[in-house]
Amino acid sequence: MGHEWMGMARFSQMVTAHRRRLGLTQEDVAAATGLAVRSIRDVENGRVARPRKSTVRLLAEAFNLSAADRVHFIHAADPDLAGPEGERPQQLPLAAPGFVGRCAELATLDAGRPTEASTQPTVAIFTISGMAGVGKTALALHWAHRASGWFPEGQLYVNLRGYDEADVVDPSDALRGFLEALGVPAAGIPAGLEARIGLHRSLLAGRRMLLVLDNARDSAQVRPLLPGAGGCMVVVTSRDELSGLIAAEGAHPIRLNVLTSDESMSLLASRLGACRLAAEPAATADIIDSTGRLPLALSIVAARMALHPSFPLDAFAASLRPDEAMLDALADGDVRAVFSWSYLALSRPAARLFRLLGLHPGPDLTAEAAAALAGETPATITAPLRELTRLHLLTEHLPGRYAFHDLLRAYAAELTRTAGEAEESREARRRLFDYYLHSSYPAALLLQPQWPAIDPIPALPSNVRSPAENHDAALSWFAAEGQVLLRAVRQAAETGFEAYAWQLAWALTTFFAPHGLWRDQLAVQQVALAAAERIDDLAGQAVANRLLSRAETRLGDLDVAEKRLLRALDLHRRLDDPTGQALTLHNYAEVCYMRGRPEEGLRHVQEALRLYRSAGNSAGEARAMNAVGWLYAATGDYPRAIESCSAALARQRASGDRNGQAATLDSLGFAHGRLGEHDRAAECYEEAIALFRESADRYHEAETLQRLGEVREAMSDITRAVDAWQRAAQLLDDLGDPAAEHAHQAVARLSPP
Repeated sequence: MGHEWMGMARFSQMVTAHRRRLGLTQEDVAAATGLAVRSIRDVENGRVARPRKSTVRLLAEAFNLSAADRVHFIHAADPDLAGPEGERPQQLPLAAPGFVGRCAELATLDAGRPTEASTQPTVAIFTISGMAGVGKTALALHWAHRASGWFPEGQLYVNLRGYDEADVVDPSDALRGFLEALGVPAAGIPAGLEARIGLHRSLLAGRRMLLVLDNARDSAQVRPLLPGAGGCMVVVTSRDELSGLIAAEGAHPIRLNVLTSDESMSLLASRLGACRLAAEPAATADIIDSTGRLPLALSIVAARMALHPSFPLDAFAASLRPDEAMLDALADGDVRAVFSWSYLALSRPAARLFRLLGLHPGPDLTAEAAAALAGETPATITAPLRELTRLHLLTEHLPGRYAFHDLLRAYAAELTRTAGEAEESREARRRLFDYYLHSSYPAALLLQPQWPAIDPIPALPSNVRSPAENHDAALSWFAAEGQVLLRAVRQAAETGFEAYAWQLAWALTTFFAPHGLWRDQLAVQQVALAAAERIDDLAGQAVANRLLSRAETRLGDLDVAEKRLLRALDLHRRLDDPTGQALTLHNYAEVCYMRGRPEEGLRHVQEALRLYRSAGNSAGEARAMNAVGWLYAATGDYPRAIESCSAALARQRASGDRNGQAATLDSLGFAHGRLGEHDRAAECYEEAIALFRESADRYHEAETLQRLGEVREAMSDITRAVDAWQRAAQLLDDLGDPAAEHAHQAVARLSPP
């Protein structure tokens, strides 16, 4: 009773302290929560032994507590209360059916579970390691579901994709997912890794939760995700032994081997029935031996046998009897023999599609991409796709999107090399890159209609397309295909399709740039430039150099950016391309401004304006006029800045260049603000922000929000200044931009203590 009274006294003090911090009366709190004033008074006076859960949550909302403060507040009211709704995650994926064996490993995990959080001095960490296909994830999920009742405050799960080179999950991204699952709003998730680690550990402190970290690459990927105090349990699966975690964090290793013969028999019996196995014991033993008792191999064989219940088991065993088949099935988790057996059971169209899908760069694909590879239509490819998914050689992991297991992808690619189909493979790749280029190119024009377009490789006349109908559809298409296109650029460059590589990279940049994905833009344009240089494509080199410079500018490498622009300018001159020269000079002017040379930048952009006019490029001309105005403002000539930008804005309104209007309104806001015309500046910024948001240009929206915050502060409108800075900070956090720190500092500086 005394302990309960002490806890309630602390809670009463916290309620009073939070109310006074916000300058609220008890009547204010009652109005905000819908509770009676008497109820608030009773809580603060300690006359409520144990407040209702709903009362505690309403008070937490009224006091606008951070995620960490909210947890402590709720636990002060009642240590038995779990976190708020949304903070008791249950993220475990479905466990595989027919799990067998692993009794010793399950017992080890059972023995390691925490008892009382208050008496647990350290976090219990278990690593499950072994070769590919040995059943690491199956064991982890089977035990996690069985043990979920021991972790009443929730279970967190993440697939770290440690052995998918293109999609390894960054610890910072994994932490974002965990924090969201724990109830932290997006605006409350810190930008930096260390801050995310700290908040994650604060939220888990004293709680009994299970974390399953699946498919980790190494100890460094796992370490930031670990809780810092007892009460939780962590299960990590990896092909790596994770010796670093064992040595430094005291993790308990569980090394999985293949199944025993009895366990293998049980697995087959769960899929095929014991009677069928008992009828052919010798063939059953041969199958178990030939698969090396590898769970993944056994499961694939069992699935195929289940589809043909009338076939004798000896027919299946015969295809696995050669010694090399058994060795292939055992070596490094390779289930080539089992895959080949499943592959040979396919119809000819499905078998051909399976081979060709091995040429796809991944990580997943649509039916349209599959049709392009095969030279078919989406309608005719439906049946082979359905056959592959039915036999578990392909997974429809999202509606309309298909993915290979990594071993199956490698096996399919190997088949294309050994089948003597080099020319067919090359033509399939050409169709695939053509599909992606001529689907992404029109989408790119919808996203950035004012960008000077490249001249794409002529489309293959009979190939499939995925045309986007409008700006939003184009945005969705790039969002879905972005990772695929990144890989496609690399693959095209590596397989002799260099022109496709740099042109796909151009299209992809129309999505990357507005979203502030500068590192992705840097990576893809580096590949594009190398590809264009390899085939001496001057146009490709010019474009790639210029787009590389844009990424390097945003990432702060201005020396290299300037060199790239000079190279691009030289190439555009050699190509007698006035529009390309103008665009490069326009970009060069920005670099000069950032390097403290606005007068030089003004000369460059004035030359760009002349070139745009000579080429009859009215959109470019208007945007250059805006840049001229910005640089006039940068040199203190605000009247000429407003004159030039106003003329640009009139042209852009007439032509419908909404993104250009947004940029020009931002410039006008800057000039008016410097003249002390803060109301007019704020109007310009607000309109610019709305237009940037319409075009999904998140990077420039964040930039303008910061300037709006500055002008609102100059107007002494602190509430709206804080709002602008908070919106900017959230966008910059989402983009991973270091400027987020400055925005957060502004919020902290302007917010009341």
